[in-house]
Amino acid sequence: MKKPLIGMLSTLLLAGATALAAAPAATAAPAETGATTAAAAAAETSAVTAENVAEAAGTQVRAAAAVNFAGTVALSNCSGSLVRLPGSAATDPALVLSNGHCLESGFPGPGEVVVNQASSRTFSLLNSTGGKAATLRATKVVYGTMTDTDVSIYQLNTTYASIQSRYGIAPLTIAAGHPVQGTSIKVVSGYWKKIYSCSVDGFVYRLKEGSWTWKDSVRYTSSCNTIGGTSGSPVVDVNTGQVVAVNNTGNEDGQRCTDNNPCEVDQNGVVTVRQGINYAQETYGIPACFAAGNRLDLTLPGCTLPRP
Repeated sequence: MKKPLIGMLSTLLLAGATALAAAPAATAAPAETGATTAAAAAAETSAVTAENVAEAAGTQVRAAAAVNFAGTVALSNCSGSLVRLPGSAATDPALVLSNGHCLESGFPGPGEVVVNQASSRTFSLLNSTGGKAATLRATKVVYGTMTDTDVSIYQLNTTYASIQSRYGIAPLTIAAGHPVQGTSIKVVSGYWKKIYSCSVDGFVYRLKEGSWTWKDSVRYTSSCNTIGGTSGSPVVDVNTGQVVAVNNTGNEDGQRCTDNNPCEVDQNGVVTVRQGINYAQETYGIPACFAAGNRLDLTLPGCTLPRP
């Protein structure tokens, strides 16, 4: 996973990189790039129906070439995104997607799965230009783990309809299909207000980092040179505008299978180290684990997320 920001900051300071001297520590709220709220006129519109949100999602698809910050969020130490599932309704409680290693309770251990854990965490919701549109608050961690994948999903104290009506911002949709090699993607970091552009280079049978192992990870081409703080960023397919993965790690120093230096392991156990290459965890398996009303149900047919 990406180095905790406080550790990354110390490293940069020692190297003389004073430009990042004011970067926030893992427990501090990220600096806002603007307090502008999204279109005030949207707040005066009538309540948004499920069809409205579906239409908004369609607009994102049609405007996929212009992927921006709308719907992304900044956490205290990571990035994330306001997301909906393909079957989510406008009146469902909204969800935020990030990494398991971004949980405020710390890194889940190997085999550990967090389900329906109370949380009051806040998120800065961004508009299309990266300005802060609102502060959103969680009620619980619906799901979190670093086993097989590296994901956290928070439930908010508000609905998609309310967010759309008040701030004019629609959620990103999590794609229900496996990502495709060669697809053009963008990694959108709400924490750093930065968008990385590259392609899906391939898929890794097993990605091993320290004590953790992840399955079928996405490997980026080299231009997505993500850094600490980009963890949890949505990986958006530019052709569909949908989320196909969540950014989580990269090999920083060329070491083999150590913290911040993941290694690739193929079906025959052959280990490959790619220094400077970064990775994400696929998200297409998430929708199969949710029932109507954005209710987590790990017993549903087709749900492969690890259970507690």
